[in-house]
Amino acid sequence: MKPIHFEPLTDLAPMPFDSQICQLALKIKRLGINWQPHVGCFVWDPDNTIAVDSPFPHRIYFVLSLARFIDIFGSRAAIVEKLVWMPTWHQARLLCQQLKVPDDAIAQIWQSRPSLSAGNELQKIYEQIIVALQNR
Repeated sequence: MKPIHFEPLTDLAPMPFDSQICQLALKIKRLGINWQPHVGCFVWDPDNTIAVDSPFPHRIYFVLSLARFIDIFGSRAAIVEKLVWMPTWHQARLLCQQLKVPDDAIAQIWQSRPSLSAGNELQKIYEQIIVALQNR
């Protein structure tokens, strides 16, 4: 079956799929975020390990079947090693809570002027996660 690709001109993106958000997620990974692959996660395949073309830009995949990803990589540990987790807004906010990012730091993101786009808002939340990981 041929995949139907994400159409950036007409579809509402579930995540801000751009190279900047991918690089921030990679930094989060390199700082040692504790993540276990599971259904419902977005992941980035920077090394083009997955043979099937992604329906999303920048080789972003959605884990709909963890078993399929384990078939490709061999284990959950290999998935963690080879892929980069792209936390959704909700997952990023949960990470902020776990890492004790102050609520006022997040509130300042929303109060910034000029208003941020949804993608820039998530980037700012990723940046708060990076700061918290660097300071632990």
